[in-house]
Amino acid sequence: MPRYCLDTSWISNPLLEMPPDVHVTLWAHIRGLLESGAFCWNTEIWNELDGSIQGEIAECLVGCNPEACYEVGAEHWDWGTYLEHIEYVRTEYRDFISEYNGNRKRTVGLNDCSIVCLAKTLELPMASMEKRSGQASVNRLRIPDLCDREGVEHFDLTGLMRVEGLTA
Repeated sequence: MPRYCLDTSWISNPLLEMPPDVHVTLWAHIRGLLESGAFCWNTEIWNELDGSIQGEIAECLVGCNPEACYEVGAEHWDWGTYLEHIEYVRTEYRDFISEYNGNRKRTVGLNDCSIVCLAKTLELPMASMEKRSGQASVNRLRIPDLCDREGVEHFDLTGLMRVEGLTA
């Protein structure tokens, strides 16, 4: 059973800043988390991950995908509630969603909303590398802000590693 919903940024950003050939222990821990089934994602996030990540971590993600990817229509989870959450978020936060506002930068997109909705449906924390917007805004909302508003716990890499008791 997964313990976290995974946003692409939680893997992609650290790969750029802390490459596996230098941060060997860190990536061994992350591989271990992936292989243990600690993470899940939805089709939208898988489409972002697939092909955008290279090397051993990409191979690990591909290997985990059959069990980790929660698809609408699959029998093992409550995708009906997920779709209800998606519809609610699309309506409630329409003014913040990039695709509805000229692809505005530094705000949530539909894929961001979908993974937060998966976390809410599964009652799991969210793992992303996004930072809170820092102040109330009429047109900016980030994944952690949406998590706060929807009662979903959010972890960045450091926070999740601390919760898991891992050091690199």
